[in-house]
Amino acid sequence: MGMSALQTGLLTVEEFLRLPDPPEGHYELHHGEPVAMPPPKKGHQRIQNRLQRLLQRFAGEHYVVHMEMAFRPTPEHEVWVADVGCVSVDRDDATADDDYLTGAPELVIEVLSPSNTVDEINDKMFICMPNGCNSFWIVDPKHQVVSVTQGAVTKHYGVQATIVIPSPAIKVEVGEIFR
Repeated sequence: MGMSALQTGLLTVEEFLRLPDPPEGHYELHHGEPVAMPPPKKGHQRIQNRLQRLLQRFAGEHYVVHMEMAFRPTPEHEVWVADVGCVSVDRDDATADDDYLTGAPELVIEVLSPSNTVDEINDKMFICMPNGCNSFWIVDPKHQVVSVTQGAVTKHYGVQATIVIPSPAIKVEVGEIFR
């Protein structure tokens, strides 16, 4: 460990990459601290799968859509994983197979779990938005609502609504997410 890490206690991405994998789930690096993330439960995965399919239908040609998309929103001290991420083919192609995406995906979707805190989700949004994310979605399975933030505006969509965003160009019926 370098002197700077000893003084600050913050892990660099390089140091983070040397950590052993947790027994289950994965680690993320939040503000220089490793955070163990449990594996998603079945209902959470079902929504992730649906979102991935719905997004691929619209964005498939120009964007790559992945569940559990790892990325580095800032150059150091952060490695995050989006429940579902959508990144342009160009940016995906520019990312080496043994590296993480630099910056946040253009679309970041977080599916709320009982363990998520408002602070944690807001923190992720406030880091993603200025670092490449055009649209940040919070999917709330319990209340069947999707909150979509673009720029300084957040809109909430219930099951009867359709989410339409320009970049990536996507149109999603909210009801299809929670079916």
